[in-house]
Amino acid sequence: MSGFLGPVAPDGRIPPYQQTKVAAFLISAHGALARQFAFMLPARLDAAWQSELNAQFYRETEIVSLLLRATSWVLDPSLGYMLASWESAWLPAPVEGIADPRLAQMIHLAALAHAVHAGIRPAAILPIEANAQDPFVMALRRIEFESGRLLQAQILFLKSTDLAPHRDAVSAALAQRHAEVRKLWRELLECIGIGVPPA
Repeated sequence: MSGFLGPVAPDGRIPPYQQTKVAAFLISAHGALARQFAFMLPARLDAAWQSELNAQFYRETEIVSLLLRATSWVLDPSLGYMLASWESAWLPAPVEGIADPRLAQMIHLAALAHAVHAGIRPAAILPIEANAQDPFVMALRRIEFESGRLLQAQILFLKSTDLAPHRDAVSAALAQRHAEVRKLWRELLECIGIGVPPA
């Protein structure tokens, strides 16, 4: 197994079957975040932190839109089963020790977003010989750049003084989400011939 996508075509393009699987996974993860951010958004913004929810919703939507257009798609019958398992993994999970359902939902969403943005580094699997001008290559680099920016918002929320009384619950939710996301990402990469060292 290689540690990178490829072997690339003579023009430096990533094989379409790898593009399809990687893009499908990323669209599933970022699409789930976009849907959940949209669900958490109130009809009218009443607090400053809600404006960050609005910004994150649009950034996640932009990532999905970019991948839909930048990917060279091929028919892949195995994606049906894979998509079902990914989509079920992103569903909201209860947060132990949090009685307020709205707060629990926010912690779950921030933990999932933190795991997706910190745990998935799509540009790291691009080989040196990949065509830097290829739309898919540029999309993966853009997503990784945006993830770094989006991660800061999750860190600020998860480490906020409002959540100080729930620090153990937040840490447990984060650890669980990170483990799930790493496992799914590793499985995806292995199925397209990329070996990932254990975390």
